[in-house]
Amino acid sequence: MKTPQNDKLQYHTPPLPSKSQQKSEAKSRTHRLAMPSPSLRLAVVGAGAAGLVAARELRREGHSPVVFERAASVGGTWLYDAAPATSDPLAAGAAHSSLYASLRTNLPREVMGFLDFPFASSAAEAGGGGDTRRFPGHDEVLRYLEEFARRFDLYGLVRFGTEVVRVRRDGGGGGGRWAVTSRKIGEKGRREEEEEVYDAIVVCNGHYTEPRVAHIPGVEAWPGKQMHSHNYRVPEPFHDQVVIIIGASASAVDISRDLAGVAEEVHVADRSAPACTCKRQPGYDNMWLHSMIDHAQEDGCVVFQDGSSIKADVIMHCTGYLYDFPFLEDDSAITVDDNCVDPLYKHVFPPEVAPHLSFIGLPWKVIPFPLFELQSKWVAGVLSGRVKLPSSEEMMEDVKAFHSKMEARGWPKRYAHNFSDCQFEYDDWLAEQCGHPPIEQWRKLMYAANSENKAARPESYRDEWDDDHLVAEAAEDFKKYL
Repeated sequence: MKTPQNDKLQYHTPPLPSKSQQKSEAKSRTHRLAMPSPSLRLAVVGAGAAGLVAARELRREGHSPVVFERAASVGGTWLYDAAPATSDPLAAGAAHSSLYASLRTNLPREVMGFLDFPFASSAAEAGGGGDTRRFPGHDEVLRYLEEFARRFDLYGLVRFGTEVVRVRRDGGGGGGRWAVTSRKIGEKGRREEEEEVYDAIVVCNGHYTEPRVAHIPGVEAWPGKQMHSHNYRVPEPFHDQVVIIIGASASAVDISRDLAGVAEEVHVADRSAPACTCKRQPGYDNMWLHSMIDHAQEDGCVVFQDGSSIKADVIMHCTGYLYDFPFLEDDSAITVDDNCVDPLYKHVFPPEVAPHLSFIGLPWKVIPFPLFELQSKWVAGVLSGRVKLPSSEEMMEDVKAFHSKMEARGWPKRYAHNFSDCQFEYDDWLAEQCGHPPIEQWRKLMYAANSENKAARPESYRDEWDDDHLVAEAAEDFKKYL
């Protein structure tokens, strides 16, 4: 949903109180949860991009992080699983990653990287065998994250093959400590639980694992196959089939083109398309765009909102994901309602238990890695006491004001973490809190140029562009790091 440019959500620092106000407010501020000591033992959930940079920043601040990762390697969603094991193609099953074999980044590598560790093609060339394309495949992103973990000596902080089962406040939350129950997956599948107490929890488990599925009236009696894009890997199993894809985001666009090369027909159902939409896609003789599905029938037909129908073999839900924290107990002080994690101060801290519980990486429609890094710097500084938070009451008022502004704009709750029009304002706010320089201007301009290029060249934006001057500026900036 587009919003007026002059009605952006604001991320500003509250005005400093006067000396008299500071005195009068001192008493009210003492009720905050005890400020952490300079060095804490911290549990980080997940060793994807967010967990790795969180571990680095926490250790840089003098803390002792322990990273729990259920997979056998770092990478999180960038750790490709060629054959996800699941009995339900609509569910996540045991697979964490949602990558498909042909996936290439939809952002240029220059903007993607961490702020002080460039994702540069020269690094891929120097390493040999790397993918030097400006929009590389997923395996190149994994190599980058693995190199990041090696460069900053993070592997020793990670407990691989270890799943976090439960996180609860220790002793009712006294002192802000948390009990973490984890389970080590042994060589023969044996699982043993262990409970440990930590000073704080940093949640970095990602949000591309628990599938969101569209509601289709009558689909229970429909005889075809349903699946979620989470379990899609390669197009060959769909040879000569009629496939309906629900969705219009990056995965829907990529997978529809993947399938068009082997399927008999591909029909894309887009809920934002007018009800009368039914048109062939440019450049394809077997792919059509439709309005949303109205209902499915027992005879195998799927009927769209314009009344047209298709007898389909497969309905693939490219409909996104749900925030899911199955390990958090009820005392975590947050809920997830309509895919809104609430209440969170600046999308990171639950006011009631801040700063001893935090979340890295919830915003979407962003450049992820730099945002993860700045959030992690903020959390690390707050936990050491170097960076101050407002009182829990002030944080809650900020949360309420944020949701009031969303309601005034007509945004549904599920858009709470959609940063399509405010990511750089948010990034720069975080940077200011941490005493870090703002996001580079070339990065902001390159992100905007890529968005425009993608709209103008939807089929070829990964291989054709007009911002080489920004690429050169980024390369010059990278020299101080490479």
